[in-house]
Parts: sequence; C-alpha cells; structure tokens
Amino acid sequence: MKPTQRPKLEILSPELAHQIIDEAFLLLERQGVFVENGEALELLRSGGAQVQSNGHQVCFPRRLVEESLHQAPAEIILYDQSGSRAYLVGQDEVHFNPGSAAVTILDWPRQEQRKPLTQDVVRFVCLTDKLPALHFQSTGLIASDVPEEIADSYRLYLALIFSSKPVVTGTFREASFQVMKEMLEVVRGGTSSLREKPLAIFDACPSPPLKWSRLTAQSLIDSARLGLPSEIISMGMTGATSPVTLAGTLVQHVAENLSGLVIAQLAQPGAPVIFGGSPSSFDMRQGTTPMGAIETMMIDSAYAQIGKQLNLPTHAYMGLSDAKTIDAQAGLESGIGAVLAALSGINVVSGPGMLDFESCQSLEKLLIDHEICQMAYRLIEGISQRDEPLALDLFAGIRPDYQFLTMEHTRRWYREEHLFLQLVDRSTYGDWLQAGKKTLAARAHEEVEKLLREAEPCLQDEIKLKELQRIMLHEAKKFGLTSLPAFPERLD
Repeated sequence: MKPTQRPKLEILSPELAHQIIDEAFLLLERQGVFVENGEALELLRSGGAQVQSNGHQVCFPRRLVEESLHQAPAEIILYDQSGSRAYLVGQDEVHFNPGSAAVTILDWPRQEQRKPLTQDVVRFVCLTDKLPALHFQSTGLIASDVPEEIADSYRLYLALIFSSKPVVTGTFREASFQVMKEMLEVVRGGTSSLREKPLAIFDACPSPPLKWSRLTAQSLIDSARLGLPSEIISMGMTGATSPVTLAGTLVQHVAENLSGLVIAQLAQPGAPVIFGGSPSSFDMRQGTTPMGAIETMMIDSAYAQIGKQLNLPTHAYMGLSDAKTIDAQAGLESGIGAVLAALSGINVVSGPGMLDFESCQSLEKLLIDHEICQMAYRLIEGISQRDEPLALDLFAGIRPDYQFLTMEHTRRWYREEHLFLQLVDRSTYGDWLQAGKKTLAARAHEEVEKLLREAEPCLQDEIKLKELQRIMLHEAKKFGLTSLPAFPERLD
C-alpha cells in the first residue's frame, strides 16, 4: 500500500512568508518591544539586547533572535497524569483542546449565560476527559465562587483531580505560579519527574502592540526554568492594536512571539516554547473582536505556517464561534476554523466549546465541536490506497443487478474508510420525526447528561489528593476562604 498524501494548507507564498519574517526581525532590531519585568530586562541586557534610555524599550539584535531559535526545541512531548501516554507537539500533529478562561457558561435550562460555579468547572473537566478527540484538557472556566486571587490555581486544582489529560493553563497573578507548580509536582511525583514528563502548558500573553507585562514575562521565565512549555499568545486586533492589513498584523505577531522566545531561552537555554496566538480582526461597527471571522482564521493559519518555517511547535485559537448560543453561526464558524486548523497542521488548537468572543463555554457545544474535531482528523488522514489495482478486480463478472454490500471487500474496509458520528443526524425525515424532532443541541444535551452520569474523579491516589487539597486550601485561606467549595455529589 502506497503512503497516503495528507491534505495541507499553506496560505502564504514563500516570498511573502520570508518578507514577514524579515520585517519582524527588523522591527525587533529597530523599534524593539517594551518589557515591564525587571528580571526579564536584566536577562535581556546580559544576553546582548539593547535596553533603551527609558529603561523599558528593548531592541533585539538579529544574532540574539537567531541563537534563541537555534536553542528552542522543534518538538515537545507532553504526558498524561500516569506518564504512560505521550503526545508529540510538533511536526504536523494536531491536538484539539477546549478554549480557555471563559468567564461565563451557557446554562442549558435557561438558555442564558451566567457565571460558572465549582460544579460547572467539574462538569466541564469531566466531560472533556471523556472526549477522545480532545487530546488535552484546558482550564476552560473561571469559577466565581472562590476569591479572584485563587481563580487561576483553583481551576488547575480541579483539572488535576477530575482529568487524566495534559492541561493547558496559565496564571493571573505572579504568586500563583508557585502554587500551580507545587500541585503539578504532587501529581507527577517531584520537580525532576515533572521536567522529564511535562504535564502542563502555560499560556503567556504579550500586550499588543509589542509589550511584555511583568506578569506574562515572569510566566515565561518561571515556566522555562521548570521545563514546562510556554505557549505565547499574541493577540493583535487588526486596525486597533495591530496594523489593519493582515500582513502587517503578521509582522507584529511574529515579532511578539520571537521576543517572548528570546526571554525564555535566556532564562533557560533549550526551554520549550510554542509559537501561538489569539489574534483577531476588529469589527469597528460593533467594537468587537470576532474570532470566527475568516480574516482571523487566515491570520491564524498564516502565522502557524511561519512558526513551522521557524521550526517551532505551533498553536492557535480556532474551532470556536462568536455566536451567543448554539445556532447555525456557531456551527459554521467552529467548523470552518477546526478544518482550517487541521489542514494547517497546527499542533495545539484551542477553541472547542467556546462562544461569544472567547468569553463563554458551553458543554453542549463542546460535545458538538468534538464531532467537528473528529471530522477534521478524518480529513487530514487523507484518502488511502487500500488495493492494487484500486478497483478493477471488484468489477470482474459485473451484472445488471451487481452490488457491493455483501462483498468481503466491503466488510473489510467499511469501518476503516468511514467516520461514524453520534450526534450528527443522518436518519430519514420519518425517523427524525418519530424520535421527537430533536435539534442537534438537544441531542448534545442528552449525551452530556449521559456521559456525566458515568463520571468520577480521575485522581484516585488519596495521598496526592489530600496534598492537593492542603496546598489549595492554604492558598485560599490567605484570601478569607476557610474551606473549599464542595464537589458535586452528582454530575448529571
């Protein structure tokens, strides 16, 4: 059987990609970026960058950026909680995970957005853990029933208890990194074990245009020294916080990513860094940042192509929607995004489940998007040559009543060639009527409840569980919480 050709998308011509990279290098060399973190400034100064007289603007010699690119690994291996399952982040491997840090959840009975509670976060984590096409967990909801100061570490705490998958997370406060580090070390079994088998990715978001805050630069430094991957999330908005042209935004995007890469490599040579982002077009009519706009997806695919050219793992926010509920807009934007991400070979794709400009998560949409992800995976598997010749032998002795249904060839290859989805309706109209005329969203809700009835905590080690609880409660008490919210007795 001959190798299967994988369908791929490259949105930029080689000439345009080269010019974007070259201008990003020049931008870093001439204008530089603003850095508000003292430790990062000292690393940059000692590494050969020029810190300007204002004390915060830093220019990067091309040599320094090229050395950092040479040091950064082209591939990263993440592991699940057991340490037995490995995930390659690099090449053209694609890993979907839910969109992160939603401040609301779509309440199914009310069909309205509301602030999430601990029970919502637990349900979200458990559902994600049961969906095989979502390779990674994310800290996708921010619980409103704990103090804001522990919201970042608390969502990781819940993810580590109720999921076995690698987790994409991030900090809201500098002090939170130490708490999150301690919890990850408990689960993995120590600092060296965590470095050897990373369990988490930490997002780090520069402030557009061209600025690293004290918090995000510190996250780069801390993650690098711990050996955990940093995922750089550049977030330019066309015509607002980045140039209005897509190519111009790409120059800024690449420059921001490269500047973060340099900080990480100066903190720890060879530190794993993912070339990522969450840019958007800017709708000046509404004052919004549409993640489902086709221009946003074009920027995503384009910078991922550049990241691959620079020999770095890649990330993008795709497979999500700006719709406020589960409707046709939610489907078309999420579907187009997931397919483009897969065709672009983006390594970490964050977005499934998300609505309303990255602010809302929906369990029902997460389940629907899971089927979209399955379709995207099937697409990039390509069309395989199963036989030689392809089909001529199958037509030997053909007759007017000839059919293929009972052939051994059909039985052999049917399940290999076709994807079978659970929620997508492929019944007849009559059967659909008889089944109650249920919409896709209604079917998704029923399946959510069914899956959650079977859910339970994944972390069964009582010693580790108690240590996680001790760490989290100790941090919570600093902000007036005497006990942690109780876990739900039932998840359905």
